[in-house]
Amino acid sequence: MKKILLPIFLLLAGFGFTQNEVTLDYYLPQNISYDASIPKPADVIGHEVGEWHITHDKLLFYMQTLAKASDRITIETRGETFEGRPLALLTITTPKNHQNLDQIRKDHVALTENGGTGLNTSEMPIVVYQGFSIHGNEPSGSNAALAYAYYLAAAQGPEIETMLDNMVVLLDPSFNPDGLQRFAYWANTNRSINLNPDPNDREYAEVWPGGRTNHYWFDMNRDWLPVQLPESRARIKTFHKWLPNILTDHHEMGTNSTFFFQPGEPTRVHPLTPKINQELTAEIGTYHAKALDKIGSLYYSEENYDDYYYGKGSTFPDVNGSIGILFEQGSSRGHIQESENGILTFPFTVRNQFTTALSTIEAANNMRTKILDYQKKFYNDIALEGAKSKTKAYLFGDHKDAAKTWHLAEILDRHQIKFHELKSDATVNGKSYKKGKAYMVPLNQKNPRLIRAMFEKRTSFTDSLFYDVSAWTFPLAFNVDYAELPTLSNAGSEITNLEPIQGNVTGKSNYAYLFEWHEYYTPKALNSILEKGLRAKTAKSPFRLEGKQYDYGTIMIPVQNQKLDATGLYDFLLKVAKESKIQITAVATGLTKGIDLGSNDFDPIKKQNVAILVGDGIRSYDAGEIWHLFDTRYDIKITKIDTKNLSRIDLSRYTDLIVPSGWGSNILNDSKTKKVKEWVKQGGTVIGFRNAANWFHKNEFLKLELKKDTLVAKNIAFDQRGDFRGAQVTGGAIFEANIDRSHPVNFGYKNDKIALFRNTNIYLKPDKQSYNNPIQYTDNPLLSGYISEENTALIKNSVPFKTTRYGNGRVILFTDNTNFRAFWYGTNKLLMNAIFFGDMM
Repeated sequence: MKKILLPIFLLLAGFGFTQNEVTLDYYLPQNISYDASIPKPADVIGHEVGEWHITHDKLLFYMQTLAKASDRITIETRGETFEGRPLALLTITTPKNHQNLDQIRKDHVALTENGGTGLNTSEMPIVVYQGFSIHGNEPSGSNAALAYAYYLAAAQGPEIETMLDNMVVLLDPSFNPDGLQRFAYWANTNRSINLNPDPNDREYAEVWPGGRTNHYWFDMNRDWLPVQLPESRARIKTFHKWLPNILTDHHEMGTNSTFFFQPGEPTRVHPLTPKINQELTAEIGTYHAKALDKIGSLYYSEENYDDYYYGKGSTFPDVNGSIGILFEQGSSRGHIQESENGILTFPFTVRNQFTTALSTIEAANNMRTKILDYQKKFYNDIALEGAKSKTKAYLFGDHKDAAKTWHLAEILDRHQIKFHELKSDATVNGKSYKKGKAYMVPLNQKNPRLIRAMFEKRTSFTDSLFYDVSAWTFPLAFNVDYAELPTLSNAGSEITNLEPIQGNVTGKSNYAYLFEWHEYYTPKALNSILEKGLRAKTAKSPFRLEGKQYDYGTIMIPVQNQKLDATGLYDFLLKVAKESKIQITAVATGLTKGIDLGSNDFDPIKKQNVAILVGDGIRSYDAGEIWHLFDTRYDIKITKIDTKNLSRIDLSRYTDLIVPSGWGSNILNDSKTKKVKEWVKQGGTVIGFRNAANWFHKNEFLKLELKKDTLVAKNIAFDQRGDFRGAQVTGGAIFEANIDRSHPVNFGYKNDKIALFRNTNIYLKPDKQSYNNPIQYTDNPLLSGYISEENTALIKNSVPFKTTRYGNGRVILFTDNTNFRAFWYGTNKLLMNAIFFGDMM
C-alpha cells in the first residue's frame, strides 16, 4: 500500500487548550446506542479518559468492574510483574460464544494442525489479540484501552453483535504495568491546571530511567522470542494457547510525527515471512486509512519501521501464521505539547489509538474467512517445508554446562517446540554431545520456520538498514555447541516435561570439595560460599584427580580451617549445590596429576562487594541487564550508585565498580572521574562496557589504540545520506573470537572460540604481547547478522577486551555487551570472571 498523507482538518490548536472539556463522546462512534448499565470509565476511575494519565491500578480496577458488569467480558490474571502488578487479559465476545469458548479455542488451534481438515473457516470466529503500551511512557494505547473496552462492552445494535459473534477479542490493556505506573506518576505529578504545551516544561522531561521499560529497565518489545521476563512469558503463553490471527501492538513515537501503521519498509521484511502476510497487512491498512481519514488525522505507512526481528510484538506473529501490526502515534509525552503539526493533545493521541483499534476489528470481521484460510495454508505449507528439508534436526548441548543447555530448551518449551533427548552420546563435527546435556530439535513438526528463525545463521540481506538487531541465533547466544543433522537416527524420547536440573554433592569429605567453573550457576554458588565466610580457591591450571579431569578455574573449598566443621560444611555445600544446580565433588586427597591442591597455582578468592553506576549519562538498558543478572540469576547483591550522588559516596567499601555503556565520553564530570581514578589506585577494580571505552580513553584509565575507518561518501545523493550512514551501523550481529582459556577472563569456557554479540563500532588494536589478547576476533569473524564491508575490515583481528593495572587496582574493558537482553547466557560468565578473578588478570 502506498503512503497516504491527507491534510488535517481538525483544529488541534483550538482543541488542545480546552481538553479538560473532552468527554467520552470524543472517542466513541456516535451513530449507535450504548448500554446504560455498563459503567463508563469516569464513573469508576474518577476522571475522563485522557484528562489524566491512567495509573495501572485504576486501569485494572476499571477492567475488573467492566467484566462484572458485562456478559461479553471475562477477565483473568496470568501472573504478575516484578513489582507484583497483575498481568490481566480480557476475553471479549458474545455471551453465546463465551458458553462455548473452550471448544472455539480448540477448533481454532486445530485449524493449524493436520491440515485443518474437517473445519469450515466460513463458520469459525476470528481471533484478534490487541495489546497496548508495551513501553510505559507511550501511554496513549493503555488509555485508549479504557474507551475501547467500554465500547466493546456497551455498544449496542446488530453490527456490534454480529462482529463479536464472528470474533474473539483478547484485550491486553497494559503490556507493561510497571512502566505505565512509573510514567503516569511522572506525567500526573507535573501536570498544571493551566496545561502548558511548552516542550521545555518539566512534564516532558522524565527523570532517568523513564517509564519506557519494566522494573529491571528492559525494553520488553524485544522479548517476544527470548521470553526471559514475566510479562513476556504471560503473553507468549496466551499467544500459543490461542494462536490469534491478528496481533496489534500500540506504540508512540516522536512528538513531531503523525501516525504510522504497518506494513513497514518493503525491503526490510524477514525472508521467512510469507509475501501474502504483507499483502494482508496492507489490506488491513486500508481500514486504518479510512478510519483516520474520517477523523482528519495525518498518517503514513511503508516507511521507517521494518518487519525483521522476530522478537518484536508486531513481527513475532508473522513467523507463527498470524499478522502482526505495529501502530505508532506521535506522542504528547504528557498532556499537551507543541509539535510541527500544531498543538498535540493527549486526548487526540488516545483517539487515534482507539480509532485504529476499532478499524482492526472491522478489518478482521470483513476479512475473516480470508485471514483464517491464510493461517490454515501457512501451517500446511510449512509442514511440507519441514518434511522436505535436507536438515532434519538441530542438535545442541554443552556437556560441561547443563544449565545453559536447559535454559535454551526452556525457551523452546515456552514456544511449544518439540525436542528430544539423545539415544546415546554422540560426536558431531568434533564436538561431544552427552545424553542428558544435549537435545535434538526435529524440523518435521508444526512450525519449522519458528525453529529456523531461532537457529539459523544469516549473513546476506536485501537491505543494509535494520530497525533492530540483524542476528539473534540462539545456540550462539547461549554459547552451546550445535549442528544441523541430516537424520533423526539418534533421536531419543520426546521431552514432554522439562524437569529442573538437580544439584548435588557426591559425598562428605574431610579434605576438600571441588567444582569446575563451567556450569552457568557457579558464580551463584561461589558467592554463597564467600558470603558465608568460607575460604575458596581457584585453579590457574588444569589437573586430574581421582579419575576426573579438572579445567582452568576449578573452585576448591578445603575442609580444614573453615568456620564450619566437616559436617556443617557438607550440609551447607549440599544446600548450595541444590540451589545453584551444580555438582560438587568430595575428594579425599590433594595429590593430583598436575597442580596439587596445595599448590600456589590455586589462588584465594576474596568476597566481592559490587557497585554499578546508574542514572544520567548511563544507558538504562545496559545497566538494567547487569542489575537483573546479579539480582535474579546469581543472587548477588549489587549497589546501584546514581551518578549524581557519586561525589558523596565512600567508594572504599566496594571492590568493584561497573560502568555500563554511557552516552559519549562524558559519563562523569572531571571531579567524579578523579574520584574513581583515586579509588582504583587504592585497589579497586573498575569494569567498563561498550562506550565506556571512550570515557576510559579520554581520562587515561587505559591506553587504547582505536581502529578508525576513512569512509567518504562518493556518488551519494543528498536524499541518500541517511541510508549511507545507516549502512555503517552495526545494530546487532554475532562475531567469532579466539580465546586463551588459560586467562582468568575465559575461565569456564571449554572451547577455544566464543560467539560475541556486538552493537558498537569500537574496534581496538591488539596488544603487541599475544598473552595480553585473551579474546581476539578471528580473520573471518562474522557468524550471523549484518556488518558493512568497511567495518568488516576493522573488526578482523581486533580485540573486544582490555585490562591493565592502574596503581594498586585494575581497569577492565569489554567493548561488547556480554549481557544482552537477558538471553545472552553464553557470555554472562565473562563479567563474573572479571568480578571474581579480576585480581589475577
